[in-house]
Amino acid sequence: MLRPVTRKFKLVQTEARLLAALAAPIFMAQLAHQTLAFVDTLMAGRVSAEDLAGVAVGGSLWIPTFLFIHGVLLSLTPMVAQLAGAGRTDETGPLVRRGLLVAIPLALIGILLLRHAGWVFTRMEVAPQVASIAIGYLKGISWGVPGLALFLLLRNLSEGLGQTRPSMVIGLAGIPVNAASNYLLIYGKMGLPALGGAGCGWASALTLWFMAGCMVLTIWRFRRYRSTRFFDPARRHGGEGALHILRLGLPIGFSLLVEASAFALIALFLSPLGGHVVAAHQITLNYSSLIFILPLSIAIAITIRVGHAVGKKRYDRARLVSATGLLVNIFIAVATVALTLILARQIAGIYTHDAEVIAIATGLLYLNAFFQLPDAFQVGTAAALRGYKDTRIPLGLIVIAYWVIGLPLGYTLAMTGFWGPPLGARGFWISLIVGLCVAAVLLGGRLYRVSRREA
Repeated sequence: MLRPVTRKFKLVQTEARLLAALAAPIFMAQLAHQTLAFVDTLMAGRVSAEDLAGVAVGGSLWIPTFLFIHGVLLSLTPMVAQLAGAGRTDETGPLVRRGLLVAIPLALIGILLLRHAGWVFTRMEVAPQVASIAIGYLKGISWGVPGLALFLLLRNLSEGLGQTRPSMVIGLAGIPVNAASNYLLIYGKMGLPALGGAGCGWASALTLWFMAGCMVLTIWRFRRYRSTRFFDPARRHGGEGALHILRLGLPIGFSLLVEASAFALIALFLSPLGGHVVAAHQITLNYSSLIFILPLSIAIAITIRVGHAVGKKRYDRARLVSATGLLVNIFIAVATVALTLILARQIAGIYTHDAEVIAIATGLLYLNAFFQLPDAFQVGTAAALRGYKDTRIPLGLIVIAYWVIGLPLGYTLAMTGFWGPPLGARGFWISLIVGLCVAAVLLGGRLYRVSRREA
């Protein structure tokens, strides 16, 4: 009786190692991306609390824009993975090339939204000085949106093929570019104007274009990508085009937007409570994003591995990948919860020397610790569903979790006396924990049904 159990355990071990090997470069790439935001937060915070708050409020609109574009183009990862798994790698390049028809309009829309976002701050009664910094930040970063779209398009081609190292190397190379640009533009060095927090946006735009250029050179120069036929305009084989990318990608984009917009609204709702509260919330959110890249990296690897297995019609393997990935994410979350609870005050102190901000942020970080476990589980289930190309129903489930349950609960807890004395930022973080638990249960049930249906 032990042999089947032993064999199953060995299969799980093997798959865990494969996921870890695939996820390690993804982790480094995601860490590099989050480090860019960390550097922005750190350098803006050294100028003033208002500059930190301006970057935070501006980021509350930039991040949803970024995530929507990222989500729509993320549909290419499972599409490429399934084609590669089926031995049709020569169709992946033309597929991604047709993705330009999606990426270009998305970039133009993103530029327009970011450059005309001032009215949002007026409606939400953001302090004028903070709003001015946020507007300057968004105008600067808007010029980097086309570069972002191009980079994401080619990164998804590479990662769908299981080639995750290039995005890691390019992401790491972007860190010194961003830090140097921030230094020059925030503080006005080498004859440049001192833009304060707004300079972070312009520095980010330069970095995004740098990363896009590096990714183009990678796909063009390395032999491993030649079989994709990306740079072969005569190659038109394959039936999946821009409309198919949109049908699969729009639900992913809206799913990420639903989640991100909840965080954006929280930052805007909190802005009337003062720069210290917004800054503390931003510190907690930035730290949460840094911790989140661990389960997110495993999740991206899950999408790739499930996509390859489905392309080969190995549905038993796809189920094994999903179960193993979720177990790995749970173990990761347990470790990060312990880390956060033990070092909350020290973590807050890394971002700022302001005692009031540190005190508020420490309390929020304690709540964030309990946020991490359901977050790790739900991101894994959503990623597995993307590997099956199942994106529409998960969108509805996420809307229920965040907008029907989480956000209304958070507003009433934080800003009204419906449940008792208003809790401020703590009320929103409590509601996020509830919303994530609901999302984890709903998406977990959906994954169970889809994986059994494909058997």
